[in-house]
Amino acid sequence: MLQKPPRRTRERILELSLRLFNEFGEPNVTTTIIADEMHISPGNLYYHFRNKDDIVNSIFIQFENEIERMLAKPDDRPSNIESIWQYLHIMFELVWGYRFFYRDLNDMLSRNRTLELQFKKILANKIKVAQQLCERMRNEGAMQASDQEIEALATNMVVVATYWLSYEYVRNPRNFSEPQAMSDAWGRGCYQVLSLLRPYLNTETRALFDKLAQQYRAELK
Repeated sequence: MLQKPPRRTRERILELSLRLFNEFGEPNVTTTIIADEMHISPGNLYYHFRNKDDIVNSIFIQFENEIERMLAKPDDRPSNIESIWQYLHIMFELVWGYRFFYRDLNDMLSRNRTLELQFKKILANKIKVAQQLCERMRNEGAMQASDQEIEALATNMVVVATYWLSYEYVRNPRNFSEPQAMSDAWGRGCYQVLSLLRPYLNTETRALFDKLAQQYRAELK
């Protein structure tokens, strides 16, 4: 049988750093801790990365590539409330894999100019996608809203989605990373984001949203 080639040290450093950042928070993890966990010397780590910001930026490139691929599929982009709920759940799952960016967002942006600039682009893209989804639902008769209302809705949806994990962490910091708590957090996030749309949905679509919300609440019990 063919064996997979061993992962390179650089890839292992990124994988370990992502796990440590997610578990303990980026400000609490130093390059010394990463090197110790890797069982390599600090010099070996610095051969691959100049400093911790270099590691963070490299992880961010991975995240950016994944989220941009997800946002850049106009033909596959859902436009009914059930598909949007599923789409958001997948988006929260992706964000969870890189949750330290969101949990420590304000602190990290204040220290890292590269992240500041690139994260702004991601937020702008998210707002554009949310606006397009709302416009498609309006065009299909699923909701009624003016251009100004859709613009505000799109921004509010992204604000809630962006800071949802921080809110969940504050609510339950000791059990934040437990699988069930994680799954519940995604569900609550999807519900809160989509509840912003409810006042603008037509009767049929609103009934479907209420049905999905009821199913979601039943799963939590």
